[in-house]
Amino acid sequence: MEVGSVMHFLENKTILVAGATGFLAKIFVEKILRAQPNVKKLYLLLRAGDAKLASKRLHGEVIAKELFRVLRGEMGADMNSFIMEKMIPVAGDITFENLGVKDSYLMEAMWSQVDVVVNLAATTNFDERYDVALRLNTLGAMHVLNFAKKCSKIKLLLHVSTAYVSGERAGIILEKPYFMGETLNGTTGLDIDMEKKVIQERLSKLQADEATEGEITLAMKDLGLQRARKYGWPNTYVFTKAMGEMILGQMKDNLPLVIIRPTIITSTYKEPFPGWVEGVRTIDSLAVGYGKGKLTCFLGDTKSIIDVIPADMVVNSMIVAMAAHANEVGEMIYQVGSSFANPLTVDSFHNYGLRYFTKHPWIGKDGKPVKVGKVRVLSSMASFQTYMAIHYLLPLKGLELINAAFCQYFQRMYLDIHRKIGFVMRLADLYQPYLFFKGIFDDINLEKLRMAAEEDGAETDVFYFDPKIINWENYFLKTHFPGVVKYVFK
Repeated sequence: MEVGSVMHFLENKTILVAGATGFLAKIFVEKILRAQPNVKKLYLLLRAGDAKLASKRLHGEVIAKELFRVLRGEMGADMNSFIMEKMIPVAGDITFENLGVKDSYLMEAMWSQVDVVVNLAATTNFDERYDVALRLNTLGAMHVLNFAKKCSKIKLLLHVSTAYVSGERAGIILEKPYFMGETLNGTTGLDIDMEKKVIQERLSKLQADEATEGEITLAMKDLGLQRARKYGWPNTYVFTKAMGEMILGQMKDNLPLVIIRPTIITSTYKEPFPGWVEGVRTIDSLAVGYGKGKLTCFLGDTKSIIDVIPADMVVNSMIVAMAAHANEVGEMIYQVGSSFANPLTVDSFHNYGLRYFTKHPWIGKDGKPVKVGKVRVLSSMASFQTYMAIHYLLPLKGLELINAAFCQYFQRMYLDIHRKIGFVMRLADLYQPYLFFKGIFDDINLEKLRMAAEEDGAETDVFYFDPKIINWENYFLKTHFPGVVKYVFK
């Protein structure tokens, strides 16, 4: 593997980024513009009806973010002209052929200019409607691939997947591709065209039965879980991402393909500044609930390894992989995580949270600091269900008797609490595989890439992605939790 200068590779290159408003995509775009301002052009595909709306989304949801403050400081008065020269908003949608681009002139320009296509478009919702997830995560990957094949100068397609396409496997999980029709539990018959047919038949029946939009949504969510679990995946998200990988592997032909599989992505480690995060990431839902005093019990194995990786390290690995595999026919998979090289236990994560929010308590609406303590750890789904029954469902039975004798107020309160409990139980069911996860993600390909980059004189100080350099205690106490409080807490 030869990497060479990453800076030199990026110089004068034109890159198409699908899913440009996403968390990781913003960091990717910012890093390239700041590290190599001589990149030729970045075409940024945004879901929008026309060019005006795409431009509005680009400026409002990407450039205006605090993430770009370092670049704005470096560019000063030249920032606007620099943005106009380098960043081209493209109205489109990956769920359509030709990425839904209606501007034929712009489409022809991309086909003649684009060197690298980066697909970051996806829905990451574990409980997404099956029809939506299949269109975005599976068929969307196919549409991006087909578009990349039409680019006359194409050197590489880089597709961002997830390490958790592995399902609930234990032990060392290798950086291996998934072949068309392969399943995790050995069940035969997985066929993407059949999955499309199953969805359409269910939708047609629901419409014939005059189901409401809410009923259709719930039915589509349930269908996704049923289909995923039939073939061994725990949820719709990872199932549809795995099928997306299958399509890419089978249909890539001679197009160079790199698949990046990050684990749980957290706030930036160092650049453009430490601690930037956007939205409630997977583990941050726990941090927010805990810091606000709403998380009193926790389902999981405290000795399990929780695989997290800062977002800027994921982005740097993407960029170095681009430089290493441009024009290299074949498929390369990189799992980007920390569980193999620098493992973090669930217990350590909880202890860091306890220490941080004890020293820096969240101030509640009443103006008083929220006190946190050790949460009760429930080590099985059965113990969690028992806990919920004792603390919520049994008291509700008494409340139900009261409301029958008194007033509708109690009835509404009973139903509201019951709905919330049902929601919590569904979340627990969805996240259970990860709370008791026993897998370790092998990253030998990534380690080889890092070593090759060092040997070839690539700028590893600029494009760092070695998880062994992370001190988890310092990262969580001084970087991640402060970032979550600043950018996520409301």
